[in-house]
Amino acid sequence: MTRWHNIEALKGSARAVLPRPIFDYLDGGAEDELALRRSSSAFDRYDLLPRMLVDVSRTSTETEIFGHSIPFPLMLAPTGLTRLFHKDAELAVAQAASAAGIPYCLSTLGTTTIEEFGRALSAPKLFQIYIFKDRGLTEEFVERARAEGYDGLVLTVDTLVAGKRERDIVNGLSLPPRLTPRGFWGFAMRPGWSIPALLGRKFDFVNVAHRVAALSGDPISLQDYVSGQFDRSLTWKDVEWLAARWGGPLAVKGILRPDDAKRAADAGADTVMVSNHGGRQLESAAAPLDQIAPIADTLDGRIKIICDGGIRRGSHIFKALALGADACSIGRPYLYGLAAGGSRGVERAITLLREEFEQCMILGGASSLGELRREMIRPSAAPW
Repeated sequence: MTRWHNIEALKGSARAVLPRPIFDYLDGGAEDELALRRSSSAFDRYDLLPRMLVDVSRTSTETEIFGHSIPFPLMLAPTGLTRLFHKDAELAVAQAASAAGIPYCLSTLGTTTIEEFGRALSAPKLFQIYIFKDRGLTEEFVERARAEGYDGLVLTVDTLVAGKRERDIVNGLSLPPRLTPRGFWGFAMRPGWSIPALLGRKFDFVNVAHRVAALSGDPISLQDYVSGQFDRSLTWKDVEWLAARWGGPLAVKGILRPDDAKRAADAGADTVMVSNHGGRQLESAAAPLDQIAPIADTLDGRIKIICDGGIRRGSHIFKALALGADACSIGRPYLYGLAAGGSRGVERAITLLREEFEQCMILGGASSLGELRREMIRPSAAPW
């Protein structure tokens, strides 16, 4: 763990242990990956303006999201097929999230059941949901999450069709993965991943597999089923329906426009996740960080704002909160940790960001999150 001194080091370890097609699935984005790169580089366009001679002998990083007080303004975002990256999958991540006391969100397309995940996580637990063409499937998910005491739902709205992820096309990656002549050596060169993958549990979308009437054994049958369920006719009325059906904390994930953030609040959401889906969906989509301030100005504290995407440093969290976010969420950083070292790797990713953020608060002259203000940052004069 001493080698993992930042998120980039965890990424390097993940690259070393994962087969090339699997690492590219984790690390890649849509088309030319402009949205992916801009999500992180957006943070470089802001300078910090620290306050001096402020008493920071005691600092607090506590905040509240999804109705719970948490020790650090960070949550773990939903990621599909997490078992691609480590045999212990979501359960290893849940262990680290529980130890840190921060929320973790299970994906509809995860590899752990709603029930098993609910039992494993002692921190606030969330479920990421879609409104499918098959409303019965969405209703089933709502009731299963309710029965397991989930603390909130996260509705993803930016995945009406899959983005064009060209690394996966080049690698011939199918989900669940299968060997192809092109990808064979990528898997063969990583036996530490491939042998447990061959001998362990199937790479199934376990929460939707039962809805497929007859599985043919084709490795993309479940993916085809799920892709065919995404409903392009969704409107804000459907969000109102879900909010009423659930009756608890609800986040809408995939918002980049202030007017859409207002519509989410009007439809019954109490949180918006400002996100471009990690640059994996719409190419050239705006960087989430750049949309925090205008969305915060429009909402004026009406509902919570989570900045989702591009977080690689504790200073990134500082900048997002100074612009108006209430918390941030990460996906790739904790998955790099998971691939590199299982639960310990995820713990390391969380610890790195927390330590860097606390250091940034002290050096920036803020003793609590409420003291983070827009005047503590400025657009950079550097020629980025």
